[in-house]
Amino acid sequence: MGPSTILYTRMWTFLFLYILGINVCQADNSTQMLYAKLIIDKNAIENITRILKSFTDNNTVVEAPVMTTACTNGPGGKVCQCKPGHRWNDTFCQSNPKCCGDANCTLNSADAKCVLNTTVTITGSLKIAKANDYENCLKGIQTKEYISCRNNLTTQMKTVYSTLRGFDFLNITGFRLGSLYVDFIMSVASTVNSQTLINNSEAITRSLSASLDMETAGVVRLIMPNNMPIPYAATDQNITCIAEEDLGTTPQWSITNTNGEYDITNGTVSTVIILSPTESKIQLKEVTELWKGTYLCLYQQTKNCGNANLTCTINIEHKGSAVLDVALMPNIAVFTVPSFPRCKTEGDVLQVAAQCDINNSTEPYKVTWNGDGLKDYSTTSGDKTQIYTAQKIISCGVNNTNQATALCIFTNRLGQNKSASVPFNIIAAGEKFCPAEGDWGDTKLGFTSVLKCTNSAGLRTRKCNPSEKWEDEVSGCVNSDLYTVLQNAVISDIGLGSLDKNAETIFSNLNNVTQNSGRINTFANVNASVEVLTTMSNKLRTVDDATTTTNFLASSSNLLDESLENSWKTPNPQSNQTLAEKYLWTVEKLIAISNISNSSNPSNINIGTCSGKTCTNTVFDASVTVKSSGNGTVKTAGFKYLQDYLPNTTNASNINSIVVSTTTTEGGKENLQITIKFPLLTPRPRDVSLQCVSWNYNQSNWTAEGCVWGGASKPDECICNHLTSFAILMSRYPIEIPYMTEITYAGLSVSVVSLVISLLIELTVWSKVVKTNTLHLRHTAHVNISLCLLVADCCFLASSKPESISEIWCRISALLKHFCYLAMFFWMLSLSTTLLHQAVFLFHKVGKKTYLRFSLILGYVCPFLIVFITFLTNNAGAQGVYFSTKTCWLVYSGILKGTIYTFILPVGIIVFINLFAMVVVIMKLLDHKITEKSHEKEIQAAKTVLRSVILLTPIFGLPWIFGFATFSLDLTAGAVTLAVNYAFVLLNAFQGLLILLTTCLGDRMTREALRNSFRKKAPPTISESSTKLESTSKKS
Repeated sequence: MGPSTILYTRMWTFLFLYILGINVCQADNSTQMLYAKLIIDKNAIENITRILKSFTDNNTVVEAPVMTTACTNGPGGKVCQCKPGHRWNDTFCQSNPKCCGDANCTLNSADAKCVLNTTVTITGSLKIAKANDYENCLKGIQTKEYISCRNNLTTQMKTVYSTLRGFDFLNITGFRLGSLYVDFIMSVASTVNSQTLINNSEAITRSLSASLDMETAGVVRLIMPNNMPIPYAATDQNITCIAEEDLGTTPQWSITNTNGEYDITNGTVSTVIILSPTESKIQLKEVTELWKGTYLCLYQQTKNCGNANLTCTINIEHKGSAVLDVALMPNIAVFTVPSFPRCKTEGDVLQVAAQCDINNSTEPYKVTWNGDGLKDYSTTSGDKTQIYTAQKIISCGVNNTNQATALCIFTNRLGQNKSASVPFNIIAAGEKFCPAEGDWGDTKLGFTSVLKCTNSAGLRTRKCNPSEKWEDEVSGCVNSDLYTVLQNAVISDIGLGSLDKNAETIFSNLNNVTQNSGRINTFANVNASVEVLTTMSNKLRTVDDATTTTNFLASSSNLLDESLENSWKTPNPQSNQTLAEKYLWTVEKLIAISNISNSSNPSNINIGTCSGKTCTNTVFDASVTVKSSGNGTVKTAGFKYLQDYLPNTTNASNINSIVVSTTTTEGGKENLQITIKFPLLTPRPRDVSLQCVSWNYNQSNWTAEGCVWGGASKPDECICNHLTSFAILMSRYPIEIPYMTEITYAGLSVSVVSLVISLLIELTVWSKVVKTNTLHLRHTAHVNISLCLLVADCCFLASSKPESISEIWCRISALLKHFCYLAMFFWMLSLSTTLLHQAVFLFHKVGKKTYLRFSLILGYVCPFLIVFITFLTNNAGAQGVYFSTKTCWLVYSGILKGTIYTFILPVGIIVFINLFAMVVVIMKLLDHKITEKSHEKEIQAAKTVLRSVILLTPIFGLPWIFGFATFSLDLTAGAVTLAVNYAFVLLNAFQGLLILLTTCLGDRMTREALRNSFRKKAPPTISESSTKLESTSKKS
């Protein structure tokens, strides 16, 4: 090609440029990308390329004219190829995704072209404050006002942005209300300098009094792994982000996958590395379906361009994005329909469907089946699953009922495969099985039937035991929302989002799910909820966000709702760790690492915090005072109802307080003394011991090690020397006094025998000793006292084991003992009052019948009225009100409370009167002037009665003084209480023996009369005995 040809070509080129440049904005340093389509001979391409060089003509400079796209005619249309350094433009790629990245592409569009690899596409939105100046832009797009307004804004924007080197085009794509938003798109063919872009943007925002949001594509680019798709579980994959220049900010990584959009941070799978100001990369330790998606690398630049008269900001986001394709692998669940095919006879032929279920997936799996007798392969799709089915024909012959299997194999695009075996468990003809029941079909002995959960995640299982009986169903069905929360908790630290932000979302969602206890009222749901807490506690190191803390405490509180009591019961009692223990350990750990304020108190968990060497927290009325040598922060948590769910390995006690957990920071763990005052859930009965315990996680039980109970004087107090979770155990049974039962049986047996002997002696000597009215009254009282005590002792023996007799017999026993013991004292009162009357009123003689009538009324009617009124006024002798089934005796409820006082108060009054009467009578007997006037026999009789009163008062009164003391003293107080109880039992049990020894055998007249009665049986000594008796009587 000669010089004339070159000149000719350049002239035509210049003419072409002139024509295209007519509409270029006439502004200083404006640029315009020009595209021309030439149809030339293929052999001339090289010459044309060599001719197109930069040149200048007047004010126009043509720089670097290059060929972008070369096309040839093919059988299917134009076959085009991007020249080196070029790519298909973004608009064309979106409409023809199969052409993107390919060297050749068959086109139907005449205007498709390639652009430089350095081309930057910019989308943005201008927010114009003075919307009134451009209100015509909101009119109909066909109106002149709209067109004029749009062209005006376009010209103003082009005037500024056309100065960018490589400026291609700028189009306004629309207008929006809210002030006035102007959306636009702009393309620049060459690399854009970020500072120049900011300066130009500042100019346009100032001229329009606007703010600007802008995104660029092309300033930042991603380098993806080669040879996509990536194999499933591929390791050590890198994605690199490169910026064309130093943008002065740190890049932010994110990914959009099927589950949503996540920031990419440093985690257990991903690591973000900043290599330089313009380069960073992500390292993925293992690639799974979670890492399949669109990756975004973002540099954000912000500038405040406002002043005193103008508020404007420029926000530019430089984005680079690319897709990471991963060849996925499925999770396979296998079933057969029916689950356990049953042969009724050996000649039957069964058709059984083998199923392999996977979650819906974008991976085009190739599914193959292996196994004998498989046919009729099919695939069905559900809302969330894809079901692959094969039919198998099974003959019920003897040799064909052995377990057979089918194998389903899933192969992805890269040839990776995963298989699952489908067993056919055949119930042979005549073989025993569990018959169908409800949703459960016939099931083979020793096997477990499995069903999918409806509208929830998980499986339901039910075992057929060898005895042909169905066991209880075990439901593994978990609320779908809760299952999603659990899945998110498991992946919260892999790098998809920051762990702290993920924790905030997870606890918020968990709180929302658990607020309605009706949605989680099964063991599987409570277990899944606790698993969420446990998973997060293992991943988190600190929890500083207040919202996260509030939601985690609220979620933990929701799980302790009283309506969920049955949902805490572990289906497998052989599990090493109960659900409640796991919950306690988890929540304790979360509380320890959380920034908790005293205002964080949901309904079932109370939290208290304090600091210092001595500080006190109060939770649910339980106060915890911690003394230590340091100044650490103390956190105390109280848990409602948790005490009912933690295992109690001892059958001898129950937990009688809420569970209180106390933790402290490192500075407060030395020389600890923790004083806890619990509000007891059930008032402590008398003589019942309490035990302060803490939870031992190593042995999964309560232990008293390191804790001391405050005793009977401080029954709600515990003092411990270590940190953990505390509670109070209350014994189910009162303290038993050693040998008390044996002493009681022995004493009462001796007492009964002694009383019988005493009564026999009275019958024997009655006529011999009853010589005066006073002696008649004394012996009558003695007989009645002995009878009452005998009946009472017999009732005591009959009710010595209250748990072995019925309630009605226990009530009768308590009633008889109440009456007989009172009658015994009232007969003593009759003795003392009669004696007092005789001593005071010497000249007022009362007949024997009058004395006897008075004594019978006082001895029986008065106690009867007391017992009768007490019985009626206490709910007709109701259990727990009038009497106790634990003792078959009256009820003691505290000081001056309980029916026991209808016995103690009369006895006390009688003892006092007896003592007063004794003092008066003794003083009268010592008065010689008075006694000389009296008959000697009456004086001796009075002395005998006085001696009986003196002896009987301590015999009957002293034991009941000790008895009252036993009600006032607690057996947990120690040795003094034991001594008092032993004294009461010994004195009370041997009362009959003491009566025999003192008032019967100890009386000289009775003893002589008894001796004379025995001597009458021997003839040689009759005269002598009679003489002696007469002489003795005279001396008396």
